[in-house]
Amino acid sequence: MAQSLSSSIESSYDRIKEILEKARNRVYRAANSEMVIAYWNIGRTIVEEEQKGGNRADYGKLVVESLSARLTSEFGKGFDKSNIWKMIKFYRTFPILDAVRQELTWTHYRLLMRVENDDARIFYIQESLE
Repeated sequence: MAQSLSSSIESSYDRIKEILEKARNRVYRAANSEMVIAYWNIGRTIVEEEQKGGNRADYGKLVVESLSARLTSEFGKGFDKSNIWKMIKFYRTFPILDAVRQELTWTHYRLLMRVENDDARIFYIQESLE
């Protein structure tokens, strides 16, 4: 009887462990998807509202430095100047939010932004999804 109970507990544990692992993975994917959208919107906000859609280097540099300092003090790491510039490039590289694949992570997009050829980038997006 003790053996049967032990086996039953082990089986229940395995099922519960699987439930928790799946839930954690869904939460991670949802959080990642929201952060990718947030980074796209940050890039859009800077480009469209602060730079008026242009590429004003001196002004943009000042805006990014100021935003970086304030965001880092309030939200912590992840908002250094180089990452904010990546958010701007993200928006410029993928100007249509509906074209941003939420299954991909910010790390994927940082790598994809390095690909200058649009056709090659589309190919790598498909490869990443698979």
